[in-house]
Amino acid sequence: MTDRKTPSCKVFDSHFHIIDARFPLVPNQGYLPDNFSCDDYLRAAGSFKLAGGAVVSGSFQAFDQGYLLAALAQLGPAFVGVTQLPASVSDEEILRLDAAGVRAVRFNLKRGGSEGVDKLENFARRVFEVAGWHAELYVDSRDLPDLFETLAALPALSIDHLGLSKAGFPTLLRLVERGARIKATGFGRVDFDVKEALRAICAANPGALLFGTDLPSTRAPRPYSDDDLLLVWDVLGEDLAEKVLHDNAVAFYRPGGD
Repeated sequence: MTDRKTPSCKVFDSHFHIIDARFPLVPNQGYLPDNFSCDDYLRAAGSFKLAGGAVVSGSFQAFDQGYLLAALAQLGPAFVGVTQLPASVSDEEILRLDAAGVRAVRFNLKRGGSEGVDKLENFARRVFEVAGWHAELYVDSRDLPDLFETLAALPALSIDHLGLSKAGFPTLLRLVERGARIKATGFGRVDFDVKEALRAICAANPGALLFGTDLPSTRAPRPYSDDDLLLVWDVLGEDLAEKVLHDNAVAFYRPGGD
C-alpha cells in the first residue's frame, strides 16, 4: 500500500465478495477460495471511509442465498447484494431477497456458476419489472459485440472489471453511451491502461463508473490495493472522483430501499 493518505470522501464499495465456509461452496474450474468473512472485509477496508457496498456472489457460490443473507444482516442496511439465481425462481423469492437488500442478478459469463446467457434477456427484464433490479455481467468485452443489441436494450445493466479486455473496449463505450454502468474494479485483471479507460468512460457518461475493491480479489493476477482507489482520485479529480467512489453507486444500488 502507498504511504499517501486515502481520500477523505465517503466510499461505496460496489464490488466485493464475502466467502463464508459455513455455507455451500462449489469448486469452479477446480478452484475453491479461502474464507473471507465480514470481519475480514471490514478490516481490509479500514483504511478508507467506507459508507456501504455491494456483496457480489461468486461463481463458487452458485445459487446459494444463505451466505448472502447472513452477510447483509451482519453488515447492515448501507450494504446491498448482487446474487445469482436460476431463471425459474419465483417472483415471491425475488421480492423476499429484495426486502433483504438484494438489488441485482449476476450473470457470470466468464466463469459460470450463474444462469446462462440464453436466459439473460428475459430474466434481466423480469427482475427489473418485479423488483427494479439490474443485471450485472462478468464478461470479457471481446464477447460484447455479439451481445450488444441484447444488452443495449436492457432496462438496467452493469459490467464488471472495466470489461477486462482492450479488444472489446469500443463496444463497452457504446454500451456506456446507452446507459450501462461499469465497475471500476479488478485493475489487476485488465490488459489495458486503466487511467485511459477511466477517463474515456467518464467522458462518455460521468454517471456510469462505479468504484469497487474486488476484495479479496480471488484469482486476480494482482489483488486490490489502496493505490487503486488513489488512482481514481488522481486521474479524475475531486468532484468526478467523489461521484465514482460514492454517489454513482448509491444512486444505482439504492441501499436501504427507495
